[in-house]
Amino acid sequence: MKTFVLAVFCTVYLGMILGGLPYLRVDRTGIALLGAIALVASEIVGVDEAWRAVHIPTLTLLFSFMVIAAQLRMGGFYAAVTRRVGTLDVSPAALLAVVMAISAAMSAVFTNDVVCLATAPVLAAICRERRLDPVPYLIGLACAANIGSAATLIGNPQNILIGETLRLSFADFLATAWVPVVLSLAAAWGVVVAANRRRWHDGALSDSASNPSGLPVASVEPELDCWQSAKGLAVAIALFAGFVFSPWPRDLMALAGAGLLLTSRTLHSERVLGHVDWQLLILFIGLFVVNHAVQRTGLADAAVADLARAGIGLSSIPVLATAAFVLSSVVSNVPAVMLLLPSAHDHAAGVALALSSTLSGNLLIVGSVANIIVVDAAARAGIAIDWRRHARIGIPVTLVTLAVAAAWLGFRRGGA
Repeated sequence: MKTFVLAVFCTVYLGMILGGLPYLRVDRTGIALLGAIALVASEIVGVDEAWRAVHIPTLTLLFSFMVIAAQLRMGGFYAAVTRRVGTLDVSPAALLAVVMAISAAMSAVFTNDVVCLATAPVLAAICRERRLDPVPYLIGLACAANIGSAATLIGNPQNILIGETLRLSFADFLATAWVPVVLSLAAAWGVVVAANRRRWHDGALSDSASNPSGLPVASVEPELDCWQSAKGLAVAIALFAGFVFSPWPRDLMALAGAGLLLTSRTLHSERVLGHVDWQLLILFIGLFVVNHAVQRTGLADAAVADLARAGIGLSSIPVLATAAFVLSSVVSNVPAVMLLLPSAHDHAAGVALALSSTLSGNLLIVGSVANIIVVDAAARAGIAIDWRRHARIGIPVTLVTLAVAAAWLGFRRGGA
């Protein structure tokens, strides 16, 4: 049994690394689901046991904020904010600063993937209109979205998982994380500016090159609907305040907010639910089942004990953060956090795991879904961002921001 479970686990995480399996048209979500199916079909994990392995509060909170984010996207909120930023009469470097600040702020509340999905096409169009090279702005957008999402327990899927599993205080996490996030955002802006070497207009694309289809890129996002956007913002603000000041379970509050938005006279629930990332939810379910099977065999505990005897104890926060950086760079941050979460037992470990796994997402394009979304949106607009050009910014941004986070957490531990 242990051999089969280990084989399934290794196959699933090899798929996480490669993004698929050789000779099969299957992505990371499909691989995780197939792994769970293999374990259940072989009766190594019972059906009831598989459902118990799934952490429902995490999925509930994640689903609820997908609904809220869908409401705001369909209301044109993200695109309207981006268009407004594009009208500012400021220098290219200042425009980049505003883009990154707005991206980070929205990602802290509305999740980074959705923010990038809605704003990247509009930002590409704005850069074309202003005759600016869009690449540093798009990479800056992705970096800022990843960094900003680290500020709260709802900014990205891995933070939601950490917060719900460890039952972390939303207010305490925010109080700890906001300083390194702000400092990291400023550092990332400096890296992008330095990498661009003030040649903001070098490589600016012509209209035909940047939009070979001839269609208005910005039109892919809806125009602003003030009523629908106001509803989404009101629910989001109320939930944020509730998370900070209320002892009620976050998942239940968020689910109530999502239900409120789905009861609309004009916006059909089918359209809203069509924007929910069901792929990500299924990925979570599959990995929950696969990781549970490995935990039950005792193999994971034995591996952790062997590492501890070798002087690499995951109970140490620096070791845990380093492991999160390495694994996030290899298998991406959500699977990495699922593997390491059993070794995190308190607030300090949870914050370190969240910051390290999230900031590591900027290293390479495959490090986070937000990066992939931005690169795909750029490609649809005729803008090529290959892994080398991204890495020239992503690698220094990751190293600098991780250093900032480590210094801040070390300072807090020293002053505690």
